Amino acid sequence: MKTDSLFYRLFQAMPALALELAGIPVSGRAAYEFRSEEIKQTAFRLDGVLIPTAEVREAPVVFVEVQYQPDELFYGRFFAEILLYLYRCQPPHPWRALVIYPNRAVERLNEPHYGSLLNLPEVQRVYLEDWAGRPATTLGLRLIQLLIGDVQKALPQAVALLRQARATPAAALSFEQMLEFVETILVYRCPHWGREEIKAMLGLDTELKQTRFYQEVFAEGEAEGELKGELKGELKGELKGELKLLRRLLIRRFGALPEWAEAKLAAAAPAQLEAWGERVLDAATLEAVFAGGL
Repeated sequence: MKTDSLFYRLFQAMPALALELAGIPVSGRAAYEFRSEEIKQTAFRLDGVLIPTAEVREAPVVFVEVQYQPDELFYGRFFAEILLYLYRCQPPHPWRALVIYPNRAVERLNEPHYGSLLNLPEVQRVYLEDWAGRPATTLGLRLIQLLIGDVQKALPQAVALLRQARATPAAALSFEQMLEFVETILVYRCPHWGREEIKAMLGLDTELKQTRFYQEVFAEGEAEGELKGELKGELKGELKGELKLLRRLLIRRFGALPEWAEAKLAAAAPAQLEAWGERVLDAATLEAVFAGGL
């Protein structure tokens, strides 16, 4: 699983988290939705756009890009996408741009044409290395620190985060949702740990089994082996469990499945289900998940 996919998943669940990282103050009346936007009649697709409610005109549209790989042409493409979007969609709001890098070494500033655009007050660059030791004031920011911090400290960080989440009933995410994100991040960052091992180390086996995700996918005693992660897509175990989990991931990502997709799932072998599962988070469309072979 790519790290940027996990960030987009976090922003989809907690749109305000991207605004917190950028330090963008927004009226409490503004409710945001995080989604991808394809610009019609072009080859451009914006992976992350925070869209505010139409009635709060002063709240900005925020274009979010998580850039974990060096790209010499990134800024040219990014600004072209933004300006085309503004021209074609004519949103009633001001705009802001947020680029998130793991560290400054990944950023490429060799393009000669965009230096002045980077200095615009609308453009904000965030380097996650700066957040590693910074005090986190919200659960969302602590999730980010769990994702980017020292792996050796991940387990105590996770335990402390979940304790805070349990004591914060009015948080943006329910305790169940926070639990699933924490477990997924630990599996992603510490692949040598299995899910069962993580649950034991967190001391939260009972609470994990009470989550809606666990109950819907694995009835008590049904699954043998380890669940290697909803987001990693490593769908192992019994064929019934694999099919059930993949179907749930697809519905969560793309909505209700058409008949042709249901038919493909029903006829697939375990190896094919696993191959499709690995594509779920990175695929832009349902068709892209099923394209190609193993």
